Amino acid sequence: MIRTVIFDMDGVVIDTEPIHHNAFFTHFAELGIQVPAELYATFLGSSTRNMYQRIKREFGLSDDVELLMNRKRELFNKEFDENQTLDLLPGVRHLIEDLHEHGVQLVLASSASKATIKRVFTRFELYPYFSHLVSGEDFTESKPNPEIFNHAADLAQTPKNECIIIEDSTNGIAAAKAAGIYCIGYASEHSAMQDLHLASQVIKHFDELSAEKIIAITPAGV
Repeated sequence: MIRTVIFDMDGVVIDTEPIHHNAFFTHFAELGIQVPAELYATFLGSSTRNMYQRIKREFGLSDDVELLMNRKRELFNKEFDENQTLDLLPGVRHLIEDLHEHGVQLVLASSASKATIKRVFTRFELYPYFSHLVSGEDFTESKPNPEIFNHAADLAQTPKNECIIIEDSTNGIAAAKAAGIYCIGYASEHSAMQDLHLASQVIKHFDELSAEKIIAITPAGV
């Protein structure tokens, strides 16, 4: 029986990936670098810090990583605050409320910064539903390293065979697999370049899930 659901945030709870994309590529233009779409796709699921560490190495940038991160976050925050149409992904609020009503513990484990998580949870009033919020900025390594999910399961005080993870990126699903936790892959329109084959199952819409269906999952061969 599943007692804890661990959610990724960007691309799972909320569709902020286009805003991240715009912020990154606006910043790349300011830096005078051209990042191929194929390279950018490999960054999804990584923390901003780890992403800029790679960008700095690959493009020989002299700027400090902290400075690079702060500029990108300025661009992201501005668009996030000004975007009046931004909403949670279709069906996810209903699923969150359904799980909460059935006594399933919810934990967020996102590569996003604490500031971005706070922005999302405040704007969409999600705090009452989640027992713990885990940010990737607290870890040296990003997904596909499983550390963030191991920590989330520890905080939940739930055996891994009673947890599931919902993810949308190649790196996130690989991290779930490495953690030995059943993973549901969310195949959204923004995950077209993501490889979800390691997921235990794949959905295209959250109406495919319910608290009853999730609680009944029996992880095997994760």
